[in-house]
Amino acid sequence: MELTYLRTLVEVADRGSYTEAAERLGYAQSSVTAQIQKLEEAYGAVLLERRGRRMALTESGETLLGYARQILSLHAESRDAVASGGKGTLTIGTIETVASYYLPKRLQIFGQSHPDMNVALVTGNESQIIKMVKEGSLDAGFILDPPYADPELHVRLIQEQDLLIVTSPEHRFGARNTLSLRDLEGESVILTEEGCTYRALLLQSLRKEAVPCRLSYEFGSLQAIKQGVGYGLGIALLPRIAVEKEIASGQLHAARLDRSEFRFCIQLLYAKRRRVSQAFEAFVHVMSGSGSIGEETAIHRNE
Repeated sequence: MELTYLRTLVEVADRGSYTEAAERLGYAQSSVTAQIQKLEEAYGAVLLERRGRRMALTESGETLLGYARQILSLHAESRDAVASGGKGTLTIGTIETVASYYLPKRLQIFGQSHPDMNVALVTGNESQIIKMVKEGSLDAGFILDPPYADPELHVRLIQEQDLLIVTSPEHRFGARNTLSLRDLEGESVILTEEGCTYRALLLQSLRKEAVPCRLSYEFGSLQAIKQGVGYGLGIALLPRIAVEKEIASGQLHAARLDRSEFRFCIQLLYAKRRRVSQAFEAFVHVMSGSGSIGEETAIHRNE
């Protein structure tokens, strides 16, 4: 039985749709349908049925889903056990900000001490990463969020990050170092893609305070957002780590919001039940900068 089929079952069950599962897995919808059919043939039972517009598990499907999650988790553990000898692949989930601006230097350090270890980065939003770490399809994950806690996960708070209002140097905020939400009234705002936690925080705060803004653009790329801000298309809320170079060079200006909730943390997550190899322990040590495995470490503040 191919692990691929079981992973497909999990995705369809979680999303309630062949189409959405296919998009998430990068398959054609016909491939997802064929894989489910092969599972049903192998087990001699109907696993999914349509209920309204969604696909739902039958009783047999619910039973198999529990085993599928365990099998996928054990498979991830077995890969790590093999990797304990210094060879193998670590599959890491990350958001774009951390992948682009935090990880490269640390991956270089890890690669120098473990040249036979491969690291595969899987990008997604925070909720996807947390779910996949808990399921065992990711060895670890990085998120940028308020401090997170979950009884199933070890959480390392690595670095505190200000969320900054970024503008062009010529903008009316160009001489301001601190802003209130009310200062943003009437501004054109460039948003990150939906699913981003700091986008959600900004929109929620603006609604709560009844601050009218023009939500003019939505870009899926941080680089595109920075370019748009530089050309005066609008302002944006971005983590300091993503704009440090542009601020230092004078290409962009940034100001803090005078609210404590606009400080997030880069955090490393991994499942408490997973087997910890020497290679994985070294990876966690390099990524977090200090401490021993399993320890919830203090925040290294980025002042």
